[in-house]
Amino acid sequence: MPEKKIAKLTLLRHGESIWNQQNRFTGWVDVSLSREGMEEATQAGVLLKEYRFDLAFTSSLLRAQDTLYEVLKQNRFCDQYMRIHEAGSEWYKHFSPSKDDLIELKIYISDKLNERFYGDLQGRNKQEVSREFGAEQVHIWRRSYDVPPPNGESLEMTAKRTIPYYQKHIVPYLQQGKSVIITAHGNSLRALIMHIESMSPEQILAYNLETGTPHIYYLNTDMSIMDKRLLNKEV
Repeated sequence: MPEKKIAKLTLLRHGESIWNQQNRFTGWVDVSLSREGMEEATQAGVLLKEYRFDLAFTSSLLRAQDTLYEVLKQNRFCDQYMRIHEAGSEWYKHFSPSKDDLIELKIYISDKLNERFYGDLQGRNKQEVSREFGAEQVHIWRRSYDVPPPNGESLEMTAKRTIPYYQKHIVPYLQQGKSVIITAHGNSLRALIMHIESMSPEQILAYNLETGTPHIYYLNTDMSIMDKRLLNKEV
């Protein structure tokens, strides 16, 4: 009988950003990791140093990319990598890869994996917004599934761009039994977790996704979950 293929999918929320630290709505603003965020990324890399990755995916935002690069610095299987931006990915398909190209870890960068777009709230302090609009309204914008903030995205809208990207660009590799890492954001990853674990909107809204904590799924080729592990400093 043919050997059963088991895929490994690692999801990692970026380390704490400067605006996380300052309690501001970040969304698509390209802020850097805080000192604590860099330490979280380094620690995640230590936890994942013995994991071999066949491909990597990340968002177009630097805090997610920097987290991934810090993880790969610690990884004993990744000596070199190549960034492939979604907008220019066709360029990489016009030539036949050399032997050296084949050993590079391909990192695919796409804004489909970006954080939820917070619209008019981006850059604003969350406490100040609560004083202006009321804590209940801000809670609805932050924690409801289908109510977006002014000129922004709801979690439902985020899922509508993130899940199709995952199905088209990532699932085919998982079905081949590949090991894939995705570094992204709280809401884009919660959208994926909702899809992967078949959660309801209510379940995913209550799901806590900590920064710098790797979530590892072992998947059958039909994308059913065989096992799930969370790695943290106590592991």
